Amino acid sequence: MDGPFLTAFLLTAAAGLSTGIGSALAFFTKRTNSKALSYILGFSAGVMIYVAFVELFPAALRNFTQTLLERKALLFTILSFFGGMLCIALIDKFIPSFENPHEAIKIEDMENKSKEQKYKKLYRMGILTALALAIHNFPEGIATFMAAMNDPQVGIAIAVAIAIHNIPEGIAVSVPIFFATGSKRKAFFLSFTSGLAEPVGAALAYLLLMPLLSHEHSGIALGIILAAVAGIMVFISLDELLPTAEEYGEHHISIYGVVSGMVVMAFSLLILA
Repeated sequence: MDGPFLTAFLLTAAAGLSTGIGSALAFFTKRTNSKALSYILGFSAGVMIYVAFVELFPAALRNFTQTLLERKALLFTILSFFGGMLCIALIDKFIPSFENPHEAIKIEDMENKSKEQKYKKLYRMGILTALALAIHNFPEGIATFMAAMNDPQVGIAIAVAIAIHNIPEGIAVSVPIFFATGSKRKAFFLSFTSGLAEPVGAALAYLLLMPLLSHEHSGIALGIILAAVAGIMVFISLDELLPTAEEYGEHHISIYGVVSGMVVMAFSLLILA
């Protein structure tokens, strides 16, 4: 294993696994604080909606325009965006409701069936969020790895920026899982492992993408992926995160969370620029 590969891979892994920093928030959160959960769910929605429309959708369009005329590139971006929504809608439809009798749920909550159902819904939502963010992290891992292979100093800068960018993503997964299961370890594990998509992306970039960098249609495949991930994020935010945030707290608390998530991601993307 050569030096440049090892350096680029380790930088990508460190950036991806920084989701663990956000994951650790579950260790400092009280499960009974429903207002905090409402805020965090709104925050998570703000993170994903902002990333989808400000980062991923324009990036997909740029990739399509490398090989297609502007109008056709926009059409392909739109179709890929809504195709991503369709895919996650189908996944959501066919994923069974999570029934886990081994999870520790407080006795008073077991007496309240509506709360029990909310916990199951939160767990399901946390899994879908982890899936969406893992898919999102995959091309980030490719980008970090390729930049570091080309110029290690640039790779370090991008890895640090993406690490900052990934912290709120860790929060987005860990807190709903913790509220759903009562298990801080499970919340940390699922959130932390969602960042593994970045080093996986780095490994695949080394094995598959580097020989194809000169291919004239490589931008189309990346454009489809980026636009589809944007669609997935928006769907989860509108279908899962925001409605659940409204259930657990006041309307304004969840909206404050949405705006905060957008602000955090705006500044993290500014660092990336």
